Amino acid sequence: MGQCDEKGLKDLETPLRPEALRSHRWFGANDLRSFGHRSRARQIGLGTEDWAGKPVIAIINTWSDLSPCHTHFRDRVADVKRGVHQAGGFPLEFPALSLSEPFQKPTTMLYRNLLAMEVEEILRSHPIDGCVLMGGCDKTTPALIMGATSAGIPSIFLPAGPMLSGRWRQTVLGSGSDVWKYWDQKRAGMISEEDWAEIESGIARSPGHCMTMGTASTMTAVAEALGLTLPGASSIPAAYAEHARMAAASGRRIVDMVWQNVLPDDILTRAAFMNAMTVVMALGGSTNAIIHLIAMAGRAGVELSVDDFDEISRRVPVLANIRPSGAYLMDTFFDAGGLRGLMSRLPDLLDGEAMTVNGRGLAENLHGALVYDDDVIRERGNPVAHEGALAVVKGTLAPDGAVIKTSAATPRLLRHRGRAVVFDSYEQMMERIDDESVPIDQDSVLVLRGAGPIGGPGMPEWGQLPIPRRLLQAGVTDMLRISDARMSGTSYGTCVLHVAPEAAVGGPLALVHDGDEIVLDIDERRLDLLVAPDELDRRRAKWTAPRPTFQRGFGILVQDSITQAHQGCDFTFLAGAEGTPEPAIH
Repeated sequence: MGQCDEKGLKDLETPLRPEALRSHRWFGANDLRSFGHRSRARQIGLGTEDWAGKPVIAIINTWSDLSPCHTHFRDRVADVKRGVHQAGGFPLEFPALSLSEPFQKPTTMLYRNLLAMEVEEILRSHPIDGCVLMGGCDKTTPALIMGATSAGIPSIFLPAGPMLSGRWRQTVLGSGSDVWKYWDQKRAGMISEEDWAEIESGIARSPGHCMTMGTASTMTAVAEALGLTLPGASSIPAAYAEHARMAAASGRRIVDMVWQNVLPDDILTRAAFMNAMTVVMALGGSTNAIIHLIAMAGRAGVELSVDDFDEISRRVPVLANIRPSGAYLMDTFFDAGGLRGLMSRLPDLLDGEAMTVNGRGLAENLHGALVYDDDVIRERGNPVAHEGALAVVKGTLAPDGAVIKTSAATPRLLRHRGRAVVFDSYEQMMERIDDESVPIDQDSVLVLRGAGPIGGPGMPEWGQLPIPRRLLQAGVTDMLRISDARMSGTSYGTCVLHVAPEAAVGGPLALVHDGDEIVLDIDERRLDLLVAPDELDRRRAKWTAPRPTFQRGFGILVQDSITQAHQGCDFTFLAGAEGTPEPAIH
């Protein structure tokens, strides 16, 4: 398919000389400190031939024993090292925080910025000339890129790749999406405990991240659309032999990037971010991409807002027929042409001049890309949806915006008026949702608050509120649900998310009462609370901020410094392209 081509070098009149390498400051000088660096390197079995005149390449590996998406990274790091050696570099592996989406509570989002900080400081404080970023599970991708962008050294991203499709008897299973589907069927008594156990054993059968178009697949595609991976890298399933070859090619390419001094700033331009947003819409991508892209752009000094996403959404069709917006899964998408195939159908909507890590413009990398199945990757005249996957709504309930994945919503609910049923916490929701004394019908609007960046804490994926059992049994499959939470990119339904400002800081969501009328109108991009302003003023006067969740540790930084959803949820002291000085070596 012509993917993962590592050729095509950035043209520089004067490539770096060995003495200009950043690592030379540690190893190349003839002084006391360099003596210490070299002697300690010899202590671990290394010699002059390992580092002298060679770029030192950090391999940031987010593997752990409890990260199922990255189990193959123990092998892939060897592939990367092989590629670095082949190109004349010196690879060093650095383990970094592994954000395990299925296991880490209350949410890995709480720790995205912690991983970004760790990556930045690893790269800044060690004798490193370039880095390979190994990630794929949801928050690892933006965190690694955010940290490397702030560190400002040559960087290439190695996506983990999607897992293979799941199976239950003769049914193809998609991670996440089918979990919610069959859980509702189990709650409604439509499948048995034995069925549920079989689904549990068959839904995740190989290494790799979710094979639906959830946050993981969306964000690795974003990394490729930004130009931070080799062409075609993000679509390759983790278990395929092509994935190991791509890992080695990434190792070779980063060595050339160091000699050519290709920096994140050369790649992460506004044009690159506009390309990434366009790809998210065409893929039917995750709502989480909005938060992450705004944060990533902030690290690169690029202005990006929720309004940019909505503007692009109105003119980009959904072409990827992938769950939860469509029918297929990522291994089928790869065989149909992958991300290069999809982008080849958007030439007029992408900036082809945007540079990528192989030194070529995006358009050149797409030359020769083909689509092999027009049902999996649709033609422009036959889209999955005529507008992009996501919409941004604003109004009296969300002055700074909220997000909905329209491509995975029920069309009749995209213009809806109903009475609120309010839950002040996730625990309260789980206690009350099936309580038949709570007045809920199919037209009700389920509202969850206290689940935002501060209130959650960390914006957990609670936004796909469950439908009451009695309504499921009556055949109701979707309702309008609103929260300041996020939801899994594999989720579906008419869920309005990321309401900003969040309830914990006194946003209008904090003032909603049971029975208040709420109106959603996607055509008008409105989300309104139909309560008179003077009544809201009375409620606000009685409102008190919740007690802070954290009294110590990393959580204090979250409470004190995290921005709201529409600002990317980065820390205020980390945003911006202003670099930190190189460490003194004394």
